Amino acid sequence: MKYRTFPRIPGAEVSVLGFGCMRLPVVGGDMKHIDEEAARALVRRAIDGGVNYVDTAYGYHGGQSEPFVGRALRDGYRERVHLATKLPIWLVGGEGDVERLLDEQLRKLDTGTIDFYLVHALNAERWETVVRHHVLRALERAQKDGRIRHLGFSMHDSLDVFKTIIDGHAWDFCQIQYNFLDEGYQAGTRGLRYAAERGIGTIAMEPLRGGTLAVAQPADVLAVWARSPEPRTPAEWALRWVWNHPEVVTLLSGMNTMEQVEENLAVSDSAAAGAMGPGELELVEAVRRIYAARVKVPCTTCGYCAPCPSGVAIPDVFSSWNTGGMFGNWATAKGVYDMFIAGAGHGGDRCEACGACEPKCPQQIPIKEKLREAHAALS
Repeated sequence: MKYRTFPRIPGAEVSVLGFGCMRLPVVGGDMKHIDEEAARALVRRAIDGGVNYVDTAYGYHGGQSEPFVGRALRDGYRERVHLATKLPIWLVGGEGDVERLLDEQLRKLDTGTIDFYLVHALNAERWETVVRHHVLRALERAQKDGRIRHLGFSMHDSLDVFKTIIDGHAWDFCQIQYNFLDEGYQAGTRGLRYAAERGIGTIAMEPLRGGTLAVAQPADVLAVWARSPEPRTPAEWALRWVWNHPEVVTLLSGMNTMEQVEENLAVSDSAAAGAMGPGELELVEAVRRIYAARVKVPCTTCGYCAPCPSGVAIPDVFSSWNTGGMFGNWATAKGVYDMFIAGAGHGGDRCEACGACEPKCPQQIPIKEKLREAHAALS
């Protein structure tokens, strides 16, 4: 296992591979029913293999991830890791809520200190919540009294919003979605470098894009990988690409089988920044071009079209549509759409064709027409 440090936390060596506890094995397909024995074995095997960063959140597995992690880290494992969890900012209406939620998380995790605490899933609206309710003031108090060691944030919004948040506080670290298909998505590579220029280390989430870069690869993609003189799995290619960036301190892998744990541990041994040569990077670029050709709509999720007067989550609708087209995994794309987008009242069917979005789109997408197509494909 290799280790890196955050520029602002020089004394804390962090494994380049982190264990993300959002996709643990479950019983009967019920996300709230974690397979305790299997999941505990995965977490402890990863730690025994050198992983020392374990990440969870208040809402993962329907609120059951944090209590599970607390139990899994008993028997001396808590002392061997940097423990990370996240403040559910959408539940905060004042400083008192920050205190209440943090204390609840400490109890669930069975710990007196959270090593890495993140304000969860920030966007422009939630950043306003942070500012309006003096959330950072409450979290700074928690740092002073020892309940939190290091403070950061994760985010899902445009590069401009990311820069605003980065410049809005003296953060210890940040967390962004980052993989070779999402280099220009949300914060992306430009955000990664923007943070690094300000001395802020980055944690990469979704390095395998929810597993889609590891399984069920199209035949033409597999043919590109096969051109490498050194055989590698698709998962290894994706992980090595993220680790190739020195600005990335660690990446979070949601490992839910022992085979995935063993593969990730083995690959992490070669996780050196700048280790990929020009030929390897060209293969990655060739695969990216294949996926790009399958894109249904050229949406960059910049968010300029938002907010929609009818409540349509335009970038999210197009992202799900593109995921189905790129990977051919329509069952997953439709499931995400039904549960999190249309099911939450933000689907393409809500579009009233007012046209307010189209003049704002830098890509000049005929949004009204494409929303109808996307909803038809996904519903």
